Amino acid sequence: MECSTMLKTAVERQASDIFIVAGTPLTVKINGEMIRLDDQRLTPEMTETMIQEIFKLSQNRTMHRLQQTGEDDFSFSLTQMGRFRVNVYRQRGSLAAVLRVVRFVLPDAKELNIDEQILSFAHLKKGLVLITGAAGSGKSTTLACLIDAINRSRSGHIITIEDPIEVLHRHQQSIVSQREIGQDTPDYIHALTAALREAPDVILVGEMRDLETMQTVLSAAETGHLVFSSLHTTGAANTINRIIDVFPAEKQQQIRVQLSMVLQAIVSQQLVPAVGGGLIPAFEIMKVNNAVQTQIRENKIHQIDNTIQANARDGMVTMDVSLLSLLKAGRITKETALLACSDPDLMRKRLAATNLI
Repeated sequence: MECSTMLKTAVERQASDIFIVAGTPLTVKINGEMIRLDDQRLTPEMTETMIQEIFKLSQNRTMHRLQQTGEDDFSFSLTQMGRFRVNVYRQRGSLAAVLRVVRFVLPDAKELNIDEQILSFAHLKKGLVLITGAAGSGKSTTLACLIDAINRSRSGHIITIEDPIEVLHRHQQSIVSQREIGQDTPDYIHALTAALREAPDVILVGEMRDLETMQTVLSAAETGHLVFSSLHTTGAANTINRIIDVFPAEKQQQIRVQLSMVLQAIVSQQLVPAVGGGLIPAFEIMKVNNAVQTQIRENKIHQIDNTIQANARDGMVTMDVSLLSLLKAGRITKETALLACSDPDLMRKRLAATNLI
């Protein structure tokens, strides 16, 4: 199959990812399920030819980095088709690639079942909001919906720093400057430092990967900007511990104080199988109130889960309550709820109490 035909087929079938790996047929992921496009097993020669075609389609990308390091990350766009995020790597001595399909159309928050409580964070004027979850849990989509909500509702300068750019935002009420790592700027820290001199109102940092980036993100939020970012963590408590643990022991108390002052909310999400096919998101939502600020500052992070549970009236939601709501609405099965929940024993008791088991 020609490369352009493969990409077109993947877009038409609404695939999220494309896998080009020797020894197996061309495979796409649709609604979390791996589906082969044909029965022909790819040879190393075939994968190399296809990957060379991908580099040609990207126009401004050479294979130098791949030849030097054995891997490369980049993205490219095709007119009237979409944008593709590419990771090329070597495995078993042959070239392989995974492409993420990124459509030009902005995601629709309502269609994707993104909670209104989460979209309300677009009304914030300053501070730090973190979207967390495992790889492939929809973090980038949630962030894109938040940026779109801001762009549609108020004037200002939004700067996004992404690796790579996944969603293209048109200028609407706001000016949106989108910078891609490796193409527009060398790395997150350079782009973030520069962004602070570019009169930003809102800054999106695709991912907080290291100590320097985390420190600069905290400083940006501290100086009055609204900052969004993501982490590959599960749950608010784990996220806070992860940030603090990155710093040296002698600086951790300072970071606790700083984080307690700038953090506005943490959303932790996962995608679970929906009744009738497809995937649906479940969310844990933590808003920072006086209790959470004190728990962060005094290193009582283990109490945060109880605080989330006790503040449901203020819009906080535990992951298990989110799953239970989806189950009651008939959107997921009880088996899915039990598999995805954080406390299966407690979930069983809740199901029994509501006659759902």
